[in-house]
Parts: sequence; structure tokens; C-alpha cells
Amino acid sequence: MKTTAKTYDNESITALKGADRVRKRPSVIFGSDGLEGCEHSIFEIISNSIDEAREGYGKTIEIIRHKDMSVTVKDHGRGCPVDYNPAENKFNWELVFCELYAGGKFANNEEENYSFSLGLNGLGLCSTQYASEWMVVDIFRDGLHYSLRFEKGENVGGLSKTPAKVLGTGSTIHWKPDTEVFTDIDVPLDYYKDVLKKQSIVNAGLTFELLDEESGESFSFCYENGIKDYILELSGDSLTEPQFFSYETRGRDRQDKPEYKVKFEMAFCFTNEKGSVEYYHNSSFLEYGGSPDKAVKSAFVFAIDNYIKNAGSYKKDEKKIGYPDIEDSLTLISSSFSTVTSYENQTKKSITNKFIQDAMTEYLKKQLNVYFIENKAEADRIAGQVMANKRSRETAEKTRIAIKKKLTGTLDINNRVEKFVNCRTKDVTRREIYIVEGDSALGSCKLGRDAEFQAIMPVRGKILNCLKADYDKIFNSDVITDLLKVLGCGVEIHTKHNKDLNAFDLSQLKWSKIIICTDADVDGYQIRTLILTMLYRLVPTLIDEKKVFIAESPLYEINSGKKAYFAYTEKEKTDILSKLAGKYTIQRSKGLGENEPDMMWLTTMNPQTRRLVSVMPDDALKTQEMFDILLGDNLKGRKEHIENFGHMYIDFSEIV
Repeated sequence: MKTTAKTYDNESITALKGADRVRKRPSVIFGSDGLEGCEHSIFEIISNSIDEAREGYGKTIEIIRHKDMSVTVKDHGRGCPVDYNPAENKFNWELVFCELYAGGKFANNEEENYSFSLGLNGLGLCSTQYASEWMVVDIFRDGLHYSLRFEKGENVGGLSKTPAKVLGTGSTIHWKPDTEVFTDIDVPLDYYKDVLKKQSIVNAGLTFELLDEESGESFSFCYENGIKDYILELSGDSLTEPQFFSYETRGRDRQDKPEYKVKFEMAFCFTNEKGSVEYYHNSSFLEYGGSPDKAVKSAFVFAIDNYIKNAGSYKKDEKKIGYPDIEDSLTLISSSFSTVTSYENQTKKSITNKFIQDAMTEYLKKQLNVYFIENKAEADRIAGQVMANKRSRETAEKTRIAIKKKLTGTLDINNRVEKFVNCRTKDVTRREIYIVEGDSALGSCKLGRDAEFQAIMPVRGKILNCLKADYDKIFNSDVITDLLKVLGCGVEIHTKHNKDLNAFDLSQLKWSKIIICTDADVDGYQIRTLILTMLYRLVPTLIDEKKVFIAESPLYEINSGKKAYFAYTEKEKTDILSKLAGKYTIQRSKGLGENEPDMMWLTTMNPQTRRLVSVMPDDALKTQEMFDILLGDNLKGRKEHIENFGHMYIDFSEIV
């Protein structure tokens, strides 16, 4: 069948005009046509008010999050010029609200307005107006009240100009993002709180007042001393006292490029806990950092590596530190400003200025060197912590490789795991794995089971106490790694340096039930507890998902005539005996390994007659505390527990 090709000629080329330049391609300006793009459009308006405040006009910015998802931003700046502009032969409101790449911040490197401006491209206000369902503007300046209204990117009614009824100057913009432009405009309260807090940190003394109409809550954000106050808030119980650096310089990105001014301030400290690093430029939060991030990484690695080498702290042939070893314990806030800024794109999440990177790197190297010389005790603590991070990371990597080798492979687990006895069915919903103690129990369970769906995994000797042991020792235990191989679902490890070790996948679990089956004596209880501890530490999701069970073993076998009765508790024994009329014999139940196969099936393995106790996840914290008392390093707690509850574990029936 012949198809007709569409014509592609000179008339096929078209250009978007007016509001369509943004409304039909919002992601070009805002980075996304979804919620993130809508959030960025809101920040564009807030950033204009911040620029005014930074120039010294207004100390408070008010933001309202309205119930209808519209937004109001009010400042007390000079008020945006909107009247007639003879130089451009247009009204300024047309330039500012309806022209892309129009604004008053292009000459910022010539020491005019907005030397260190968030908005540089003349895009933000116009783009947000174009992307709005409606926008209402009220501007107070020169003793006049100017008002404008826009709908779907078009002005309605022109410019209204009346005498101001209030004193002061400023701009108030109230608008609603358009659902025809953004797929989602329901910007959460947390976004406003996060952005305004960040802006208050890097704009010292500027107050942001936020009203949330939906909840009726009000919030105020202000850091009087900027990042100096913020580093104190973050430092907590730190290894070192917070340090503060500031610097101003001039330079250029390339010899043929214009010279520009740069200033930056930085506050940092080191901590035992996980650190956090935040970068801002011209008060815009740099999610991806760029130039400042590269400078910090280079300078801190250089300075700390030098200190460690000079102190002779590296072992022979030991690898040098890397930035991840520093980052683990570094809390740092960097706030830089420049009159020329190369943002990666309009969303301003990264900058690429080479001079900023070089200037910051050189300055930081010198200042860190001075800091280490003047504060040797703190420098020693920093070096010690960084080395500890490095060695922990390297150990974790060795452990990760070892675990990967031990827990993966192409061979069938029947061949890889010693004495493991598999079942026949491949149906995971039916498969059960019995974890038993020792070879003798393996024999009786193997003979007493239903080989169709019941598998046996013997535990040889007492399993390692996983609550106290480190991961390296845990995964050197063949008993544990064999058990993990049989389970098939990997491990869950949550530590600072073991993120990549978390290879757990519940869908790979080969069993519907994991049944711990040990003798009903002191040794059996201990082995059961150690197995539970291992599962709790390495695969806690299996407990959460109620995959783990304990098989109850009878305490007594009571024979009367040709009938046998099994009592699992002292009370059951008493109840059985009270109902027997004739003679009977009673004996303490033997260990699992001494049971006949028929008895093993009847009491422990037959789904119709066995007793399984599901290990419940209801009180994980309580479980962890009890494990710590019974098996951990809490010696004082264990002593108190034995003193208070030890009598409950003594079997008085055995005392003669």
C-alpha cells in the first residue's frame, strides 16, 4: 500500500511566539513540566525579591501558600519599574512580564544594580507569568500604586496607575501556576519550608514569613549571622570547633574573557556522625555543586593527605585518602557570589566558572594548612577520623567482594552447601526449610520429613553471636554463609560504609517457611536464640514478613496402654495426667536426634499435628534490647536481668 509523505518545504518552518514559547515547552526554562518545574517557577519570583533585599531594600519577604494552590510573594524593595521606558520605546511592564531576556540585571559586572544577583538572564518573571493561569501584580513606588493582570500569558486591561494609599515601596505578585502548562501544581508545604530555610541561611538577617492557608500554620525563617549560625546548629557534638573562612578576589575564566568579582564564605566542622555538605551561589542552592564542589574536594584531600603524610600515619604501601573518607565526617556550608556566573542551565543547580573553582581551591589549601598548624589537636582528630573512615571503607569493600563470592555462583546449592538436604518441589509457596542442630537431628528429621516439600539444613556447633561480631568475622563463618546461600535472598546491611552490600531481594527467597527446630533444653534454646539473632541482624525483613517460625518440641512423652501423649508444657503434662485412668509411664522427651522418624513426623514436621510459633515483628525495638541484654556487651543489663528474672528460667522439677 502506497503512503503519501508529508510535505517538508520552506513553509514547514515555524516559530513559537509570545506565551507559547514557554507554555508549550516549559521544561526548556523550568527543567520539567511536572511538579519540579512548577516549584522552580515559584522560586523565580522569590529570587527577585531576594535580589532586592540583598541590594539593601527590605528586610522581610512574605510568602502565602493559598488553598487554591496559588502563591503570593510580597517584598518591601524599591518596586519593579513598570512605567513607560523611552529608551526602549515600550512600557517596562511589557519588557519585564512579556519579553524573554529583558530585565535590569545585565550590567551587574559594571558595578551597577544587582552585583550578585540570583536572576541574570531576564527569564524568570516573564516565564512564570507565561506559565500562569492568572497573575495579579501590585507595585508601590514613586508614591503610586501600579497594578496589572495577566491571564494565560496575556495582559488584561493594561496598566492601572493610582495614588498609593499606603506608605513605602515594594512588589506583591499573586499568581496561580497553570495546569495546562504543568502536570502538577500542588506544591507541598515542605518545599516552601526547605527553600525558605536555605535562603535565610545564605542571606544573613533576611526574614522570610510563610503563611500556609491550608493548615493555618505560620513559619518564620531568619539566621541573623547566616552560615555562622547554621554551622552551630549542625555541629552538635562535633570533633572540632566550627571554622569560618571568607575571601574576595577578582579574575577571569579565560584570558580573553572579562574580569569579574568573586566573594565567598565557608563554614565547616568535622563530626563522628554522617556529615553534610551544601553549596550555594548567589544564594541559589547548588544541588550538583559544580565549581565550588570541585574546589572543596581538591583542597580538603590535598591538605588532609599532606598532614597525614607529614605525621607518618600511613602504613607501608597504604593507599592515600580519598574525598569519600573526608565527606563521611565533614559538615560544610559554602556560599559564593560572583558578578559573572556560568550556570549549567536556567535551573541554576550547578555552576561551571573555572576562575571560581581555581580561586576557591588555592585559598582553601592555604587556609586549611594554617588551620592545621594552629590547631594541632583538632588536626590530629580530623586525620584520625578520616583514616578510620578510609580503613572502614576498605574493609567494607573487602567484605562486599568476599560476600559476593560466597553468596553467588552458578553451582546448585545442593553441591555448594555441605549436608544440606533439599526437597523435590520447585513451588516456593510450598517449600519449607528446617534449620536443625547437628548431624543427629539431621538424620531423624531427614527420615521423618515429607521429602516432597521439606528440606533440612543442619547447623554444625554453636553459631556465631552476630550481635557482637563485626561483618568481616560474620561472613568468614561457613555456617552463616552456607545458611544464607540456602535462603537465597542475600543480606541486608545498613552501615555508613556498607551501602552497596545491601543486596537483599525477598523475591529470591526459596522458602515459604523458615523453621528453627532445636532441642527443648538449655543448649537448644541458646542455639535457637543465636539463629534468631543472625536472622534479625542480617535478614530482618524475613521476620517482618512473617517467614520465620519456631518448631515446638514436646517436653514429655506419656504412654498409657497403646496410646502415646505428648506434653509441650508443664501445664499440658498435668492436664494429660489428670485425664488418664489407668497406669502410665512418663519420660522426659529425648533430643531430636534420638527420636524415631514416626515420632519426629507426628510431633514436629506434620503440618496437621506440629506446633509452629511465628516469630513476630511487632516489637522490634524490644527484641533488639533483649538480644543486647542476653547476647551483647550490656553486662550490667544482663546481670540485672538475671537477678530480676533468673528464677523464671530454673526448672525446679529437676532439683532433688
